[in-house]
Amino acid sequence: MRPSRKLEKSLHSKAYAHFLVLLREARIKAGLTQAEAAKRFKKPQSFISKCETGERRVDVVELLEFCRVYNLDPLNILNEVGQDLEKRTAAKR
Repeated sequence: MRPSRKLEKSLHSKAYAHFLVLLREARIKAGLTQAEAAKRFKKPQSFISKCETGERRVDVVELLEFCRVYNLDPLNILNEVGQDLEKRTAAKR
């Protein structure tokens, strides 16, 4: 039996940090400022800022909305984060 490893909280993991970078890059690639993106969400600019900095956690439904607003395929972002996570897991072995 393998010893259990303490799981890192996803909000503070390197994989989640990578996800946040991808989210910010997607907004910039879409040509939107935080304020412009927030208008499309009908939220304050601070909502976008808090999501991008990790102060506020992005749930799966919000991720889909971000992808819609940024014209991004959700599978692309999930695959990229998944690949990053796999590399990190393999490196720890």
